[in-house]
Amino acid sequence: MIEEKQEKIIYFATCGGENPEKASLPFVLANAALAMDINAMVVLQGNGVYLAKAEYRKNMLPGGAFPDIDKLLKDFLELGGELHVCMPCIKERNIDESELPEGSKITAAGQINIAAIKADALFVY
Repeated sequence: MIEEKQEKIIYFATCGGENPEKASLPFVLANAALAMDINAMVVLQGNGVYLAKAEYRKNMLPGGAFPDIDKLLKDFLELGGELHVCMPCIKERNIDESELPEGSKITAAGQINIAAIKADALFVY
């Protein structure tokens, strides 16, 4: 029997509370992908790394008509999504690894490039 390759989409989140709607979109789309049995990875880069901090998410305005970012991220992780957080970006913003959600992975450029090559699609917000 030939095993079918599961599709994978990577969503890059580069915005935080300065643009709540744009910050929400990667999680909205990733959650939809997971519900469709498509592997989904969200990569937090730039100001998007602030989304990894629980206190930051709880104080963010909602992103338009979407659920709040805290719920979107929790649902994403519960559905089995992969959350990757840029190491240089958290260091620049003085975010400690202990502040990151359980199950998230610290990453850097090389790992993300390899994942992007293997992915079926990429979205950047």
